Amino acid sequence: MTVNMAVAKRIEALLKEKNMSQYKLEQLSGIQHGSMQCIMNGRNKDVTLGTIILLSKGFGIAPKEFLDDELFLQTGYDNLI
Repeated sequence: MTVNMAVAKRIEALLKEKNMSQYKLEQLSGIQHGSMQCIMNGRNKDVTLGTIILLSKGFGIAPKEFLDDELFLQTGYDNLI
């Protein structure tokens, strides 16, 4: 699994956990709809730390909490470069 895939899966899980729509997350995080669609559909190849910070802000959690998930342990280090 790539880091980008893990981010999309984490977003899906948090949306469900917080009973939040993707649209609401876009509003709260400031991430444009097209950019969010690219993340969720796997077309985004470079999810940055800045994006993680914006997503965390939208969810009302710390970036550390966003990244504190088994999904990120399943990613290969070769996918980080």
